[in-house]
Amino acid sequence: MKVNSHHLTSLSKGPASSFDREGRLRVGRETQEGQGRPQGMCERWCRLRGNLLFIMKKPQQISALEEVLVLERCQVLESTDNNNGLLIRFDSGEPGVYVECVNSGEVNSWLVALREANSEGLTNRIRHLRTQLMDTAGNSAVNSVGNAETTVADAVCPAKQSPLEFSIDCRGLSIGHKEKRPHAVVQVSVINTQTHTITDYCCTEIVESTSDPVFLTGVCISPDHPFTLDTTLKLTVYHAKVKTHDTRSFLGFSCFSIRDLLRTNEPQLSLSLRSADGTSEVGKVKLGRLQMRDMENREGEDTTSDIHGHKCPLLCDSLHGSMHDRDNSPMMRAVFRSTVCKVYRFQTEASRWMLVREQMSESPLSSSLPKQLLSCYIQEDMRRVQELCDLCDLSPYWDRLRTDVIAHYSQLISTYQETLTELNKLTGSSCSFKASCSKSDRYLEFIPVNLHTQRMQVTCSRRTVWYDVVTVGAPADHYQGFKHGGLQRLLNKPDSDNKSVSAAYCCISYSPEESSRAREVLSSVSQLQPLISGLTEEILQAALEVNSQRLQNILHSLAHRTDQFVHTLKDELVKNALLALHTARPAYHLSNGHAHVTHGNGTGPRLSSANQDGLRLSIRRQESIPQHTAYDEEEEWDRVLANVAMSLNCIIAMVDRLQEREHRKQEVTSQTQNDVTTTSQNTDPSCSPWQASLAPLPDSSRAPWQASLAPLPDSSRSPWQASLAPLPDSSRAPWQASLAPLPDPFPSWQEQLLPLVVTLKECVSDAVERARCAMTFVLLQGAAASACHGQALTHRRDAVFSQALCAVVCGFVLRLYSGLEDKVFLLQLCEVGLITQFEGLLSTYSDEVGMLEDMEMGVSDLNRVSFKITEAKSEQPTDLLPSVTGLRGCFCVEVPLPSETYLLLPGELRDGRDLRVHPLLFNIGINQQQSLAERFGDSSICVYI
Repeated sequence: MKVNSHHLTSLSKGPASSFDREGRLRVGRETQEGQGRPQGMCERWCRLRGNLLFIMKKPQQISALEEVLVLERCQVLESTDNNNGLLIRFDSGEPGVYVECVNSGEVNSWLVALREANSEGLTNRIRHLRTQLMDTAGNSAVNSVGNAETTVADAVCPAKQSPLEFSIDCRGLSIGHKEKRPHAVVQVSVINTQTHTITDYCCTEIVESTSDPVFLTGVCISPDHPFTLDTTLKLTVYHAKVKTHDTRSFLGFSCFSIRDLLRTNEPQLSLSLRSADGTSEVGKVKLGRLQMRDMENREGEDTTSDIHGHKCPLLCDSLHGSMHDRDNSPMMRAVFRSTVCKVYRFQTEASRWMLVREQMSESPLSSSLPKQLLSCYIQEDMRRVQELCDLCDLSPYWDRLRTDVIAHYSQLISTYQETLTELNKLTGSSCSFKASCSKSDRYLEFIPVNLHTQRMQVTCSRRTVWYDVVTVGAPADHYQGFKHGGLQRLLNKPDSDNKSVSAAYCCISYSPEESSRAREVLSSVSQLQPLISGLTEEILQAALEVNSQRLQNILHSLAHRTDQFVHTLKDELVKNALLALHTARPAYHLSNGHAHVTHGNGTGPRLSSANQDGLRLSIRRQESIPQHTAYDEEEEWDRVLANVAMSLNCIIAMVDRLQEREHRKQEVTSQTQNDVTTTSQNTDPSCSPWQASLAPLPDSSRAPWQASLAPLPDSSRSPWQASLAPLPDSSRAPWQASLAPLPDPFPSWQEQLLPLVVTLKECVSDAVERARCAMTFVLLQGAAASACHGQALTHRRDAVFSQALCAVVCGFVLRLYSGLEDKVFLLQLCEVGLITQFEGLLSTYSDEVGMLEDMEMGVSDLNRVSFKITEAKSEQPTDLLPSVTGLRGCFCVEVPLPSETYLLLPGELRDGRDLRVHPLLFNIGINQQQSLAERFGDSSICVYI
């Protein structure tokens, strides 16, 4: 039997919970005489999983794999000369394996576990459960279980076995005319003996003008189909005058069971073709199983026979066992379903047969990912509406703009909620596949068209190569149509051409790149704030435990996260947005005299030249943002960030002080008075040890986060910074008072750190609130650009992106599962990311131009997607499906892997590294419409792509 050593090794290293039993045993091979305990038995660690017994090289649980025993067609007997011994004897006649338990109490448990570790044990379990059900629910509840037992016990293709594949050849066919030869085709059908119905299963290709056709298309019985040994298949041979069902004439038929095919000792099962009335023989049909073990056993022998005037092998190389096991692994079954298999064989120049197996599968990702994306869109838009409302009072212009954007978001939320409700109603095959006839369905816009995977396995001369391709319809919004073009044309359409665009919307001052940056700032802040809050709680807990080492480690993490937080908010975009938001407040316009403008005879109050300049500057907002106002927003923002840094420095100083005090106590207890005096002499008498710990570090020894939090020089301090000088005791804030000389007796560590931690959390919350308002104001102007085009454009872009994302996720999962042992591929993921190639065959004529424009924009939006590989909670299908989180412009797809597989990944991938997507698009029109476009139309978009 051919196995994959890497796969077995990974199985043997799984967690203890994944094994039925494990422990230390003495193992040895049975002697030729078959009597007594074998000599030279070694103590090994053994692990039982299913019908596999893993024997390790050493008696420790963590050791290399030595041997694997398949506990099928064997007997487990108790040793007659040793109460602790067990003998595993195989029906094949090979030497048995003698195992001896270390403790006598483990003999019975090992005996039961080894005897049940096979298919017979499974059948016995089912019978036992059937008896229990009979006692509980009566015979009526057992009838269905009995049918299930027959299916499980007699199944030909359980999930862990290879599919049954066979080829078809015919001999002596005739159509009643001596000079004419038939164009033969074979229809394979399944006969249901209970309902007396016949169901077509598959069909071969047409072999023309021969009485002895050799069909290249084989039959593959997939494990997903409930076939049993008694399942009857019917082969019907037709003469195809034309390649349609209406012009076929019957030649003969034959029936056989799967049991007949498996039990035959001949290389091929020969059947007689009978006429329609079953009285006469009209030819023969030969069935040959496609397998590989006989070819391996006959290496170097002549495995060919004279068939149809030339030599060809009787048996073809088939699927590699480990590759099929991977196809039936829990992660593959969770992501790919409704598999359809086809087998083809082609003769090579070396008179051997090349076996080609095509496997097409649908994926539940077609509906699960769009549902998750719709939920993300709804939550994001609802959050945007709340943030816009939190901006409080705005000037009339900006308030009208905000009202329009909120209406735009509300319409999107309502539409997406309705679509999500309809998608949740999908059941059965509709959840995993969207046919082309449904591409214009309103509620299926977010689901890709014809998404399925194609796995092509080519086996020849013991070499197997896999070709994985994801086929999907071009990501495009067929529901809205392409009358006005696709996304690329609609997004680049000048605002002057859109009559519905208000003149007020032409004053947008932030570019799309800045809007994208604003989303990144919001996302980072939303992630860092709870992390900082959680670390502060851990600091208080460590202080309560008086654990210095843990406190120092948490403080280091807190400093790192706070440094990230401050660095994120130091972006110039935040400062400019805060200043722009200040100018959009009604108080700003009132303070500049905007409310005193009058018209008429000119007797009313007039604006000064300064006020006129301010008014003119506020009206022309598309120009540069004002840099100097009566209220210095930039200085205020610097003060907010400085408060965060100073609060952290106070916590660091207090921790150093507490640790120094604890160190002093230990010195007093453990050292002599002379050591204490020596220590005091080496210390600067003008400052206490905790004051020395607060002294500025030299630049060369400062950590990056310390350097970023260092105080400003006196010359560059603003008036607000001067206010931070030491205050008298009566005017000190709580966090400042907490740094005063400690009274005696000393309070606990937690009591002294609590006010400082509260102050840090308040300062962080203040900074987050201001930054969120500023970035929301930036996004307000970006959303106004989308609102001026209408809700349909945003809806279209979201739908196209959803279709493209489904295809990429499906392709990445397929490539990841097949490349877990490919070190080059895993290295590429770590260093480069995921390179995704789209190949389109769209022309630049008629509606296909709009489809191509949609596809180009959808593929381009994928560069803002990242992947992350995580460890699955369990091997349940729901826990192995990828999930999507994030916001527009920064989505993250998490791909879970089972624990055993996850441990095989490189450390960089296990650490949660983000894998960026690099999308590529190639398109070439290949039909007559492209010829018309190149001659009479416009094909510039192909050049652009």
